Amino acid sequence: MSNSNVLDYLNDPSPRTLGRSPLEWLDRLQKPTVVHVTGRDRSRTRAMATLLHGNEPSGLFALHRWLFEQHTPEVNMLFLLGGVYPAKIPPRFSFRQLPKGLDLNRCFKEPFEGEEGAIAEAMLAELHRAQPECLLDVHNTSGTGPAFAVTITNDAEHQALTSLFTDRLIMTDLRLGALMEYSEQEVPTVTIECGGAQDDQAHQLAYEGLVRYTSRPDVLALEKAEWDVAVLRNPIRVELAPEATIEYRLEPSGQADLTFPPDIEHRNFGIVSPDEPLGWVGKKGLGILTAIGHNRTENMAQILRVENGRIFPAQAIKAFMITTNPVIAKSDCLFYAVKATGEPIF
Repeated sequence: MSNSNVLDYLNDPSPRTLGRSPLEWLDRLQKPTVVHVTGRDRSRTRAMATLLHGNEPSGLFALHRWLFEQHTPEVNMLFLLGGVYPAKIPPRFSFRQLPKGLDLNRCFKEPFEGEEGAIAEAMLAELHRAQPECLLDVHNTSGTGPAFAVTITNDAEHQALTSLFTDRLIMTDLRLGALMEYSEQEVPTVTIECGGAQDDQAHQLAYEGLVRYTSRPDVLALEKAEWDVAVLRNPIRVELAPEATIEYRLEPSGQADLTFPPDIEHRNFGIVSPDEPLGWVGKKGLGILTAIGHNRTENMAQILRVENGRIFPAQAIKAFMITTNPVIAKSDCLFYAVKATGEPIF
């Protein structure tokens, strides 16, 4: 299957092509789309992917605004819009992936199965053809909370890219088939989590970061970083068993395997001490959860404990990517955690 059967292409699109709003532009998009914009220096290219998840609009909003304003980038820009199909399902920007589809950001590895695998393979072919000097993948967090970045490589170049958007960087050795793993092609690659999908501040952060990314002659030099970047290494990924049930309530109903309070998102990037309850478990206890470390080992005893049906941290932790969306909690993960000091949990 050729890429043209999978992807659509826009070259230096005019405002008339884009429509007056991001929603109008989304309505016009028929397939996952590649956008090329010619830069002042045509010998170099930078790349940015976004909308890999259809319910994460900040990157698309930022890109539409940037294109509509007709900026001329410092170098050629390659933009990849992946999750057009789920984003278009009414109400728009509600579905992470197609109802019976795969998570596109778990498909950037062989064997490239299904429609999502074909899209991922085609996007990787575009990157291989363009040979960008760096790659950003712009997302929204699955819950409310501050922005942060994720990478599989922690060095000066990755910290410099992070600093265009945020001062928090998560470095992980986990491999899930995410586009971020393109870093293993020796192309500096960073995932940017802009904040909540409904948060105007997240949309603005995505836009301002995009302007910095496209307007600077060198985005890989750390001395140009605007913030000192705090690096959190190898967080534990806490997952819920596929058959388990979860509710978000002030008190457990007795019907769910796991209950979190409705305001659990406020814990994102805060420190939770061992005497602060996180929620409640049902009769199955912590058996419905797994805590996966970077070496794929189980670390639950280092993360959580249960006392009289209530869940507490086993030690002081810093948690992030906490969500109150039960679909995402089950299909992706409940949260990530490191020690309160920011050090890995082993």
